[in-house]
Amino acid sequence: MIWFILLLLGILTYFSYFIVERSVAHITKTPVWVLWLVMMFPAFVWAGWIVINGEARTPIGLILGAILLSSTLYWFLVQWGRVPQPNSTQSQPKDTEQKQDTLKALTAVTERQPSPRPINKEEEANLQNCFPWSVYYLQNIEHRPQALICRGQLRTSPEVAYNTVRDNIESYFHDRFLVVFQEGLNGKPFFVLVPNPRAKTKTAANDRSVRPGLALGLLFATLVTTTLAGAMLLNSSDTSQLPSDLPSLLAGWPYALALMTVLGIHELGHYLAARYYRVRATLPYFIPVPPAAIFPFGTFGAFIQLRSPIPNRTALFDVGIAGPLSGFIATIPVLWWGLANSEIVDLSEQSSILNFDSFQPTASLLIALLSKIALGSALTSNHALNLHPVAIAGCLGLIITALNLMPVGQLDGGHIVHAMFGQRTGAMIGQITRLLVLALALIVQRELFLWAILLFFMPVVDEPALNDVSELDNGRDFLGLLALGLLLIIILPLPQLLSRLLF
Repeated sequence: MIWFILLLLGILTYFSYFIVERSVAHITKTPVWVLWLVMMFPAFVWAGWIVINGEARTPIGLILGAILLSSTLYWFLVQWGRVPQPNSTQSQPKDTEQKQDTLKALTAVTERQPSPRPINKEEEANLQNCFPWSVYYLQNIEHRPQALICRGQLRTSPEVAYNTVRDNIESYFHDRFLVVFQEGLNGKPFFVLVPNPRAKTKTAANDRSVRPGLALGLLFATLVTTTLAGAMLLNSSDTSQLPSDLPSLLAGWPYALALMTVLGIHELGHYLAARYYRVRATLPYFIPVPPAAIFPFGTFGAFIQLRSPIPNRTALFDVGIAGPLSGFIATIPVLWWGLANSEIVDLSEQSSILNFDSFQPTASLLIALLSKIALGSALTSNHALNLHPVAIAGCLGLIITALNLMPVGQLDGGHIVHAMFGQRTGAMIGQITRLLVLALALIVQRELFLWAILLFFMPVVDEPALNDVSELDNGRDFLGLLALGLLLIIILPLPQLLSRLLF
């Protein structure tokens, strides 16, 4: 129990620093490491309580108090160090404020760039010619420090309007600008021209986003650490004992290959989808961690980074869903084989979804169904499982899938709901999700507290696509709903009625 809590805390610690850096580093002078410590305070309190008190349950009041204190102090520190925005006034329109947030988010994707060179009168006349009245009737152009905002009336479909205007701007200004198409708070779409950081610079020949040497080095290092971890997990009586001979070491290969296959296919799904839409992306990078008794898994996971903007909401959806969908497909056979080779033990008070020596499969609807299929009538409601290391790899794959499918901010699920419903509605869904996860942690599964903390501090506004107005087709909307349904059957426990029918 304790080492698994520390695993989740480690994952949270790794990603939370980047969340703070990307969300508020550009608007406040308060050091990022201070904000990170404040953000992580509830997680440290929870982990500290468990380490000191063993298996004792953490008081709800202590966790809620830590969250309240952390969020209040976090807000105060951000406001205390806030950087004044140039050319900002109190009478600034709301949709202009929203657009500034959009531009900040876009800047985070396209790398930081100096203010654009102001356009002269001749160039402004050419810009007006880029907006045919039958496509998008241009009414005014607003000059901002980091952008040109073009407002008007949409007279055709969003797809036709964006493609027409973008092609016209490229014909006049070449690669000087990126063209963003965004919907304002009043429901009217408008165009924004921002500096193109890739203008007349790097080519594919010297593209630093592709670093195969680094990717292969991390892959090899993670293969070593996960093999050691697999060998240690087989020796469940002493997980701190490293293998002393080659046969004992090679016994960890099944776990290592299973876990790295699941992680690799997840990230490869993102990578291939990004390349399909010609979005610059790094190769998948694994994160090796030397296994230890309190952290026996050998890796923090894997990731890729997108280095250029997403062209439209269809691409945003496909890139977002490709990872968890492909990773889930790879996880199912791994988890089924691992469950079929796990040992059935008696259910006890220590049994839970976090105890791999006495694993309670009914804590997850999906795992309960797979366990029953794999083990048949031998598994009853009075039994738990001593998980095989491959089953542990499969469970970690499901945890990664579920966390990424959370429809919040820049998680894969956040990309999915953003693409399905638009940026503003997606942000609203993210707010509701954070509250629901917190309620679920308080009422049903306290193991979700770390997730609730992470989601609470994660920005709910996703970065916009260049064409963020054109909607998805019905097929992708249906697939997105299925992905959210998959999230539910992973994190929700098996209902009592269904439990009586199965067991």
